[in-house]
Amino acid sequence: MDIHKNARTTPHSRAVIAWRVHSGEPVATVARAFGVCDRTARKWVGRAAEGALALEDRSCRPHRSPRAISTGLMVELGRLRRLRWTGAQIAAVVGISPATVARTLHQLGLARLSALAPTEPPRRYEWPRPGQLLHVDTKKLGRIAGTGHRITGDRHHRARGIGWEFVHVCIDDCSRLAYAEVLPDERATTVVTFLRRAVGWFRGRGIAVQRVLSDNGNGYRSKIFAAACRAHGLAQRFTRPYTPRTNGKAERFIQTLLREWAYAAAYLSSAHRTAALGRWLHYYNCHRQHSALTGHPPISRVVNQDDLLRVHS
Repeated sequence: MDIHKNARTTPHSRAVIAWRVHSGEPVATVARAFGVCDRTARKWVGRAAEGALALEDRSCRPHRSPRAISTGLMVELGRLRRLRWTGAQIAAVVGISPATVARTLHQLGLARLSALAPTEPPRRYEWPRPGQLLHVDTKKLGRIAGTGHRITGDRHHRARGIGWEFVHVCIDDCSRLAYAEVLPDERATTVVTFLRRAVGWFRGRGIAVQRVLSDNGNGYRSKIFAAACRAHGLAQRFTRPYTPRTNGKAERFIQTLLREWAYAAAYLSSAHRTAALGRWLHYYNCHRQHSALTGHPPISRVVNQDDLLRVHS
């Protein structure tokens, strides 16, 4: 068997093909030795006469494309597309096929209408000083009675109907400083006692609360919650119905809370999960970088940099 039978067609092997043919070997014999057809062997023999660079790989793109559209026409297609014309409308006016219009718009990155709309920067609102507005909300969590089959694989000891518990959250609009508790329900009396403790917690950090924003849940719409707000001198505000983004800071904080605390570990019980909440809140308030605060933790907007050590003591 010829040693060149399985050789790759590289610039070096192409030069060998040309050399062997020029040395007098039949083209068919050389082609079979390199595993190519006679036409390919003759091509490399002809290229070798042009020099060594002619044996390098070349682009498959043809030298001439008579049916290709001009650069000026491409600019015109882009201009009409930015006026939100459809591909069919552009093709009818310019006088080229819809397929050519579609292919050109894809090359220009304008195939989808979403590409025409300018990207709007995120619009964030926030009150200028801590305490001017607190967002409050609740989230239902399933109780944990044991490790469960998802952890142990044992389905013989499953607790059914163990019920729910609720994490109540409160986050400052300006600083994103947050307070949370796990409570057995979300009734009006429970919400009121949570608000009282939350206001006291913020007061202990030098924040005088002025307003409270909540959704339209029964607990927040109750008379005793309104009375508690008046007793603490708080103005009460509600989100627009079916518009959760109005309370977006609380909703976003709950997502972070669930991902990094509630579902971050395989807790043995609800008590273990609740015990971990305080440590996570300290991490969130004093250490975790917040994207809306240019990478600083929420406590940085409440306490001066020189006093941060006092917060950790």
